[in-house]
Amino acid sequence: MELLKEIVPRLSRVAVLGTPTVPGNEQTLKETELAARAFGVKLQYLEIQGPQDIENVFRAASKGHAGAVLVLSSPVATSQRAQIAELAAKSRLPAMYPDSLFTDAGGLMFYGVSITDLYRRAATYVDKILKGAKAADLPVEQPTKFEFIINLKAAKQIGLTIPPNVRLR
Repeated sequence: MELLKEIVPRLSRVAVLGTPTVPGNEQTLKETELAARAFGVKLQYLEIQGPQDIENVFRAASKGHAGAVLVLSSPVATSQRAQIAELAAKSRLPAMYPDSLFTDAGGLMFYGVSITDLYRRAATYVDKILKGAKAADLPVEQPTKFEFIINLKAAKQIGLTIPPNVRLR
């Protein structure tokens, strides 16, 4: 929410696209609501149950005067990432995505855990287990590497100038 607010300082409404049945999305939405309140932003939650819902949620976001889009993680969203990125661009809505695959597909921004680093760290756990360590004895680790990706081509496409302080991150 903070990054969206930094690139769109007058942001007052954000359309949140998600699937409530995806594990973790309910909690993510609650935390997003807290962050939105802190930044004086109102949320418009729009459900995506299947690919047929995507055009409708963007029409609803436009009708609801959304100034940006936040996409929550879901199999439907990920499988339809190119269409979502395209509709966000057509609607001229800055969008934050749950996976770097979206920025590869033309989406604007991703901030989150480095999946590559998680895979590397998982490999060290596998190695320890194969060498005789008990899985129950290994510590639970939190992610330590995060990625922030801005697709400058997508920013240009919607007429958005990314502030220098955000680009430096």
